[in-house]
Amino acid sequence: MRAFVVTKYKEPLREVDVAEPTVGDRDVLVQVQAAGLNQLDEKIRLGEFKQILPYRLQLILGNDVAGTVIRVGSKVRGFKPGDEVYGRPDKDRIGTFAERIAVAEEDLALKPASASMEEAGSLPLVALTAWQALVEQGNVQPGQKVLIHAGAGGVGSIAIQLAKHLGATVATTASSSNASFVRELGADIVVDYRTQDFEQLLSGYDLVLDSLGGENLQKSLRILKPGGKAIGISGPPDPVFARKAGLNPVLRLAIAGLSSRIRRQAKKLGVSYEFLFMRASGDQLRQISALVNDGVLRPVVGKVFDFAQTPQALQSLAKGGIRGKAVVILAD
Repeated sequence: MRAFVVTKYKEPLREVDVAEPTVGDRDVLVQVQAAGLNQLDEKIRLGEFKQILPYRLQLILGNDVAGTVIRVGSKVRGFKPGDEVYGRPDKDRIGTFAERIAVAEEDLALKPASASMEEAGSLPLVALTAWQALVEQGNVQPGQKVLIHAGAGGVGSIAIQLAKHLGATVATTASSSNASFVRELGADIVVDYRTQDFEQLLSGYDLVLDSLGGENLQKSLRILKPGGKAIGISGPPDPVFARKAGLNPVLRLAIAGLSSRIRRQAKKLGVSYEFLFMRASGDQLRQISALVNDGVLRPVVGKVFDFAQTPQALQSLAKGGIRGKAVVILAD
């Protein structure tokens, strides 16, 4: 079976032949037809998460999949061969840059009927991230004010739509060339990050979804109203994440140190900071599918690459400029 793997951190992906996936009793074997590309893939390739995601190399990358069920394990009841599905494999079982992948039944859902394979392949990681940030951790309510950074990107383009659906007033940062695009997605206020300072223009926000970290995150704290919350998906990780991830005491202490400064700043301002490392969830994907089929959420595929171009496609993410998601497709 063909797959693209990381054999050494910071080196380009290599195409190799690997063993067929092992299909457990509760697993679903999927013929991969589309796989979304994510910044997470690039960060894993660079070794940025090796302390909290201790993968064994060589490693097949890829965190999004859409495709067709080939066969199912003996205890699987929700899927059958021929079903068109999509999902984000569990963090310990990634590997969608391959011809086939075995995914736990609980992490899959039927793909939205109204979406193409490319569109479905673009959705799982970013849609789950938006859902877990805005619905689970953020508990966004009608009438609240939400700032979503990098609104034209993968997470941002879905998060704007979801926040609007939840009844929020939505602000976003984007380039002037993407202003009309993010307004079409539902943004009420667009801040040109190249020429404007969002901290000078926005205040009294209930929630910020930050995908950039660093100074951007610090400024985001200052536009929140008392009791508001900043949710970071770029880091730094916080103690709650370390505990949920079951990390050892030494790593927990190190992670607490990484986020101590931003948490202190948040506390001083009367707001809070939380880190989000999204998790796989077939149940949430089923709810997302319903929103896609109802026309509430529109997948945004900015660029499509052939499977053979996967290494170049991943490198293209660093250059930016792609609206929504980039996707690799596999010919039948």
